Amino acid sequence: MSRIAPILRRAFVLLFVLVACGAPLAYAQETTTEGTTTELPPPLIPEGVLIGDVAVGGLTADEATSAVFTHFARRFVFTFRGETRRARPWKVGARAHLGLAVASALAATPFQVVPLRVTVGVHRLRSYTAYLGRTFSRPAVSSTARLVGLRPRITRAHRGFSVLRYILRRRIRHAVLADVRGPLAVPYRVLRPRFTRANFGAVIVVRRTSHRLYLYDGGRFWHTFGVAVGQSIYPTPLGSFYIAVKQRNPWWYPPNTAWAAGATPIPPGPGNPLGTRWMGLSWGGIGIHGTPDSASIGYSASHGCIRMRIPDAETVFAHVSVGTPVFIVAA
Repeated sequence: MSRIAPILRRAFVLLFVLVACGAPLAYAQETTTEGTTTELPPPLIPEGVLIGDVAVGGLTADEATSAVFTHFARRFVFTFRGETRRARPWKVGARAHLGLAVASALAATPFQVVPLRVTVGVHRLRSYTAYLGRTFSRPAVSSTARLVGLRPRITRAHRGFSVLRYILRRRIRHAVLADVRGPLAVPYRVLRPRFTRANFGAVIVVRRTSHRLYLYDGGRFWHTFGVAVGQSIYPTPLGSFYIAVKQRNPWWYPPNTAWAAGATPIPPGPGNPLGTRWMGLSWGGIGIHGTPDSASIGYSASHGCIRMRIPDAETVFAHVSVGTPVFIVAA
């Protein structure tokens, strides 16, 4: 009898494998003395057998498959700064080889632990981590200047975040193979804004009618200077600009306009109409500069530029940089 039992067990396992592979077989039939047949019950997994962490002893192949699948299908939980996302294992590329594990369990000895083979597909894993990257990453937002009334106001900066996808893929793969579902913290790098209220720098507000230039340190008033602005036929433009170029001891080159017809370039020196400093704006040919004609300060006397006394232009030049906002208003 002790020799017959292992033979029967192997027969049941062989029968299960044939059925799983699509063989057109039913469970074994038993013929009675009256000539009728009855189906034998499906084989059961030996007592105490585990597939991974799932107890499957005493279950049929179908019952064991369902139990292991339910355990494997638990959702992953991902957390990011208080936000949560959940995903089924196959979303991250995980695949469990259930048929192989159940077939091994049917042939196992009592209380044996049968491993569940799990693999991770690279393309699906990359696709899901890219999705989390798009969901949680955001660029840093620097402070900007805007004019409220006649004074600049500096907007609040915001940090950005960049999901570390490579580290995230490693964490997910490790969790899949360890049969854990998290919560898994999404790794990220903090992106610092380039400009904040603390380091914003200078802002210029030119009041055209008042012939005054106001220099601010961020949103804090620092100093005011007298200026000359454009004549009525060559008005200084109104609007929001920025300093596009800075030059020490600039050359003056005649613009292609009627009033400069026949003029020739003037090198740096006492007679240069730009003085010793040039701060060109993001508007063709218009800039802030010094002037040897200090008597014009306080009047609308230029061809569109903003003239300053030479020492004042040098002071402003030292406090601003390329990119400094310049607001020109009618006040």
